[in-house]
Amino acid sequence: MTAVSPVQEDVVASDRGASLLAIAAEVASCVKCGLSAHRTVTVPGEGSLDPPVLFVGEGPGAEEDRTGRPFVGAAGQYLDTWLTPIGLARSRCFIANCVKCRPPQNREPHPDEIGACLPYLERQIAVIKPKVICCLGRIAAQTLLGTASSLGALRGKVHERHGFPVVVTYHPSAVLRDKAGLRKPVWDDLQLLRSLLQK
Repeated sequence: MTAVSPVQEDVVASDRGASLLAIAAEVASCVKCGLSAHRTVTVPGEGSLDPPVLFVGEGPGAEEDRTGRPFVGAAGQYLDTWLTPIGLARSRCFIANCVKCRPPQNREPHPDEIGACLPYLERQIAVIKPKVICCLGRIAAQTLLGTASSLGALRGKVHERHGFPVVVTYHPSAVLRDKAGLRKPVWDDLQLLRSLLQK
């Protein structure tokens, strides 16, 4: 393997940063679906330019729509507590959603809305090249894996998407609603994620 100098690493990071900023600028002016009519701001995603993990959720909520940052409400704060036990920090990861605008009343995004927005996420994945993708919830899992299978059927195994390993777990908001029932399954999923990061 050819060694990469610190200068070359800086150039690569600069290119990645510029690419992500360009995507975010496109997202900010996007009117490809009806969600654009209801948003306060877009939520393109944020994080490390070289992340071990890309976490993908469903869509922004109220706090995200206010701040333009993903997973900063109660679910995001809970997600943060999942990271330390598996050796991660939020600052090292990249966090995004299937749709970049908040669906009204936090409803599930419609297929046409996901279809309009997914190319932005695809481009982000191509730029940051995460070691592992972790889908948070059914919508993210079904979207990225192109399946109608249930979340239960998708958990507990490693999937592959365009060369990237994918792990599926519950959305943090679901776990907040049912900690007694879902904390153990999520912990198992996080152990699977950690095992991939250690390879």
